[in-house]
Amino acid sequence: MDNIIQVKDVVYEYSQEENSLKALDNVNLDIKKGEFVAIIGHNGSGKSTLAKHLNAILKPKHGNVIVAGINTKDEDKLWQIRQSAGMIFQNPDNQIVATVVEEDVAFGPENLGIDPEEIKIRVENSLKAVDMYEFRNKAPHLLSGGQKQRVAIAGIIAMKPDCIILDEATAMLDPSGRKEVMETITKLNKEEKITIIHITHFMEEAVEADKVIVMENGRIVMHGKPREIFVQVDKLKKLRLDVPSMTELAYELKKSGLNIDKDILTVDEMVINLCQYQ
Repeated sequence: MDNIIQVKDVVYEYSQEENSLKALDNVNLDIKKGEFVAIIGHNGSGKSTLAKHLNAILKPKHGNVIVAGINTKDEDKLWQIRQSAGMIFQNPDNQIVATVVEEDVAFGPENLGIDPEEIKIRVENSLKAVDMYEFRNKAPHLLSGGQKQRVAIAGIIAMKPDCIILDEATAMLDPSGRKEVMETITKLNKEEKITIIHITHFMEEAVEADKVIVMENGRIVMHGKPREIFVQVDKLKKLRLDVPSMTELAYELKKSGLNIDKDILTVDEMVINLCQYQ
């Protein structure tokens, strides 16, 4: 499987007068085509700064970021990079640019100079992919937060990206909205083979990923499959991070003497484990 993104020895600093803050400190990361990667970390760990490097919103002070074979320092290929790696941000209202849903989804392809007939096809297919086609003639401000994020995702899909980066895109949504977005990106990953990079505070969302990256002080301090990461409860707590609720419950039950699997991630897995004691 080929890499869609390569982060090589990346350093980035935010400068304020005479002071500077090293937000990324020698970060190395490979993300393969078709992977679903979750990036977690406490506030200030560098995860959002890393996300902004993945579609060239920020450029490394040292090192390189390669997206679909293109170095993000290549100013002449900025649109190609952002077409390959689309970005969804935290506040859905900040991403809406039109007064009608289908016009909003068409905005990206129009800026790429795509033929109008092709744009119509892309808009229709993109809205169907996120289950928002029936809302195509609605005003975006009438939609829920989860629906707005799905429209934003449709706008990215219409540009035919290889990768979608979600920078805490579920943070401002209620549980129903978060569920809508997670179902959408999981479907795109599994069915359309689009690479998903999901920066999140919600550990239950990270469980859905193929790989979890944990950041602290601008460095990657843990990486592996969700089951390998979340079983390390004590280490995650030292990093001021939560673990999935079922993993936390399994951890406490095991401490109390119950012979239960310690790497439980979901309610279904917990039920299966507890049923053996009936």
